Amino acid sequence: MRLRLAGALAAVLVTAGLATGPAAQAAPHPVRQPTLAGLAERHGRYFGSATDNPELTDSAYTRVLGGEFDMITPGNGMKWYATEPQQGVFDWTAGDQIVDLARGNRQRVRAHTLVWHSQLPDWLTSRQWTASELRAVLKKHITTEVRHYRGKVYSWDVVNEAFNEDGSYRDTLWYRTLGPGYIADALRWAHRADPHARLYLNDYNIEATGPKSDAYYRLAKDLKAAGVPLDGIGFQAHLTLQYGYPTTLEDNLRRFSRLGLDTALTEVDVRMQLPATAEKLAEQATWYRDVTAACLAVRRCVGVTIWDYTDKYSWIPAVFPGEGAALPWDEELRPKPAYRALREALR
Repeated sequence: MRLRLAGALAAVLVTAGLATGPAAQAAPHPVRQPTLAGLAERHGRYFGSATDNPELTDSAYTRVLGGEFDMITPGNGMKWYATEPQQGVFDWTAGDQIVDLARGNRQRVRAHTLVWHSQLPDWLTSRQWTASELRAVLKKHITTEVRHYRGKVYSWDVVNEAFNEDGSYRDTLWYRTLGPGYIADALRWAHRADPHARLYLNDYNIEATGPKSDAYYRLAKDLKAAGVPLDGIGFQAHLTLQYGYPTTLEDNLRRFSRLGLDTALTEVDVRMQLPATAEKLAEQATWYRDVTAACLAVRRCVGVTIWDYTDKYSWIPAVFPGEGAALPWDEELRPKPAYRALREALR
């Protein structure tokens, strides 16, 4: 009994910071809970966040970014307007900053994006191109950028948002001038420039089965049959509470896996009509848990990336007025119920 009391007293003193000698030296360190990335790694998955260059001066923000996640996606720094602002003049400043940050934190990078209809520089959109001219421009841009980041990134979103909601091809500069073959060409050029990077097609509103995801399924099947180097499909998963949860997500991930493709949830957020309420935040948490569980249930779903982790830097309020509160941390970098739900799913 005396030994037990002595041990208990020592423990109290250590906890209070009053003990010295061997008892203090033997005091255990506080147990650190595993990060989201650490929990995902137990399932053979990654858990990532997008980020952007302006917020990297926020030290409180970067501490969480560097601690919780093992995959980083640059939100804007690798897009065409940033990397080739003038024809043939390349600027890697923003993209390199994200890559250097990731390397310093021992994180990997999902590079985003090579071919998109949006955020293009004026020199590209302000003139008419012949097919041969535009093909040469596209090939040079893809080859130059992918070579610059060769060996530094895990994957590329090679073509972003190629289809309309009804499954028809989106009417873009690339499609109008080059036809649908630009997608296969872009994948081939990217693969030649970096044979080790995983190559993805990426889009929103393809989480549920339907015309748009069916179009990607047909395209992916045709590309694979033709030997085009396609490794995966990125499901952006920008979800909205008032539109309902995509209940066929897991089945949809699984059918792409059966084509021999990886899948990933690449830009996850769950927005709501403001103001946020306890009920909305609870429903949001359930959705975050469910999308993560869907990925874990499908062997070739390789990971989840949220589209930045905090409401402080969310893109949504500027694009969807009256909506927001979409991310697992609030504007004060405090974890919300969605964060706890993610941990529950990953456990």
